[in-house]
Amino acid sequence: MDYSIAKYAPEYHPFLSYLQRQDKLTDAELKKVDRVMQSTVAETLPHLLIKLGICSESDIAEAFIVTHDIEKVGVEDYPLETPLSNDVSLRFLKQFHVIGLRDTDDAIHVAVMDPENRFVLDALQLATGKPIIAKVGLMSEIDAALELQYGEGKSQMDKLFANLDTDEIGEEDLEHLKDMASEAPVIKMVNLIMQRAIESRASDIHIEPFEQRLKVRLRVDGVLQNIDAPPVTSTAAVLSRIKIMAKLNIAERRLPQDGRIKLQMLGKELDLRVSTIPTLYGESVVMRLLDKEATVLDFKALGFAGRQYEKFVEVLSQPHGIILITGPTGSGKSTTLYTALKQLNTAERKIITVEDPIEYQLEGINQIQAKPQIGLNFAAALRSIVRQDPDVIMIGEMRDIETARIAVQSALTGHLVLSTLHTNDAAGGVTRLLDMGLEEYLLSSTVNGILAQRLVRKLCPHCKTAYSVDSALAEELKLRHFQPDGDLVLYKATGCQACNGLGYKGRMSIIEFLVMTDPIRRLIMAHAEAGEIHRLAIGEGMLTMYEDGLVKALQGLTTLEEILRVTTES
Repeated sequence: MDYSIAKYAPEYHPFLSYLQRQDKLTDAELKKVDRVMQSTVAETLPHLLIKLGICSESDIAEAFIVTHDIEKVGVEDYPLETPLSNDVSLRFLKQFHVIGLRDTDDAIHVAVMDPENRFVLDALQLATGKPIIAKVGLMSEIDAALELQYGEGKSQMDKLFANLDTDEIGEEDLEHLKDMASEAPVIKMVNLIMQRAIESRASDIHIEPFEQRLKVRLRVDGVLQNIDAPPVTSTAAVLSRIKIMAKLNIAERRLPQDGRIKLQMLGKELDLRVSTIPTLYGESVVMRLLDKEATVLDFKALGFAGRQYEKFVEVLSQPHGIILITGPTGSGKSTTLYTALKQLNTAERKIITVEDPIEYQLEGINQIQAKPQIGLNFAAALRSIVRQDPDVIMIGEMRDIETARIAVQSALTGHLVLSTLHTNDAAGGVTRLLDMGLEEYLLSSTVNGILAQRLVRKLCPHCKTAYSVDSALAEELKLRHFQPDGDLVLYKATGCQACNGLGYKGRMSIIEFLVMTDPIRRLIMAHAEAGEIHRLAIGEGMLTMYEDGLVKALQGLTTLEEILRVTTES
């Protein structure tokens, strides 16, 4: 455990030791943080632990409370007006997640995410001329309280609901609920949330009710961030408004529901997929934004490049067989499938897809929406598809052995089949199909290639900052393998107006493509494990997702931190 704690400033030693004793932090994870810290100067150690998803905000706060004998503050402790003078800028407070609590005769009390960041506390003391007493707060709560302090104590959402009487809304008063959902403030608020989502280029809107608050978050480039939310008293009216727009039953609160909203906003035509589930304090709603104009179905734009891209296009051009795209939810599998279909979509080919749901409508392609409730599942649709004489079949997901067997049969009878699987890497796709019950001789004779991918955020071209890589880091990452000559340079996110201060704008894929060669087929027939197949594929020239990411980081397209965030390499 001593391995890397010694590298950090002594004040962080008890903090890190506590996290490790509580099984919140492993040596491998600390090594990953150490690697990222060498590539960025803008982030403190606790901030990086949160940002990389290693520790939660509560874990960080608890560690400081226990090891530094420091007091914790909550939402109720933050004043609506800042006690700090105008000499302390809002930008400084937001950057270091610090907020003023109160100004006494002998000191100024503040809440910080990282009470060991001496630069912040010394800067505040210099600006205010008073000693600083630091307490611990959660990063997201500090950020939300800063918005209220510097927005006259009222957010735009609060102002919309200032004159709205929500006290009399009853759970069973459906007519009143419909009336409330049709009132101007509710309509404006829901429109404001959607407008902010579009302006932020968000892919999802999450509206989650809790006992004391209604939480609204946007997923921007794969990362969730809080935005202004309406008062908790308006929860029923807000959720009813969304359900009315999606043509859902507002009286049904006990069962999950799914719907769609089509609307035009900010000059864009949007298709929103709406999903509701019942939770303890009301229905949780997630809206997936499908912006047809923003989706570019082009492999180069998606991040496909180099030898792996050439191999993928080569396998895609084969007349029959199966190509699988693997990765977790939200890793861009559907977009890659649609891009492949667009490339295959010529006058000479008949293409049929079966999807659940159909995310994008493609001209010239026959798309079938699966409806399991009436018996039209993937397997049932596939049996009918093969009688339609298609050249290319796309299956939304290989969910069961029946679907996999029909897909294999289709490939054996001269069709090109594209589909997805939920696995962590390309080699895992092989073992997943074997675990489902597919015979190894059928798998090895029909699968042409397996592509695994993740999405990483792209650096904002306007504000990215280059830095030289020291020799120790270059040797550890084996960067010379990817760039034999010249100075080794990586880039870090800075933040500017063009990217809303995030330092990133847009996403791209990092990929690994396993081509089904004869040696790999022999391993499959011998029931080899995924790790053995993975090593052989690397020996045959496959770049892993991690290595593909390092290449893109050296090209200035993304950061080392992003690659480590989405891959399992340590």
